[in-house]
Amino acid sequence: MISSCAALGYSCYLCVLGGKYKRCDYCFSSMQSFLKIKKSLEFFLKFHYILFFFSSEDKITVHFINRVGDKLTAKGKPGDSLLDVVVDNNLDIDGFGACEGTLACSTCHLIFEDHIFEQLDAITDEEMDMLDLAYGLTETSRLGCQICLKKSMNDMTVRVPEAVADARQSIDMSKNS
Repeated sequence: MISSCAALGYSCYLCVLGGKYKRCDYCFSSMQSFLKIKKSLEFFLKFHYILFFFSSEDKITVHFINRVGDKLTAKGKPGDSLLDVVVDNNLDIDGFGACEGTLACSTCHLIFEDHIFEQLDAITDEEMDMLDLAYGLTETSRLGCQICLKKSMNDMTVRVPEAVADARQSIDMSKNS
């Protein structure tokens, strides 16, 4: 196919590298159409890439034992915090994550199994300060807002302590209240 710029005896910068850098209307409108199609195709591919890589097969299952001993099961994506998992799955854990993950309370205090606790990233000073205020602190206690899911955590079980202290105020949300 011969473009109008080639028929006129010169080449525009949109269809041939080099030559006279003059733009013809044919090549310009063709390039605009191409760019629109390319942009739509890129969006389509990105969308399907996200769906492919974050399908339900890639989700991580987490079991929460709440304050009264009920087992609540939820799924999250790798990289989600345990607070995100609780909120996104609308799990019934009273007062959990009151500060919305800003490290201003200890309401997302969780107790981990030993083999999972050993895999967790190092605790920060800020998290340690909040944990110092938590009820029922154990050697495997961490704040759920600071723990991000990894594939190796699939099917883990975490326990919510029987009571929780909100460091922002004097609230005791025990199973008896």
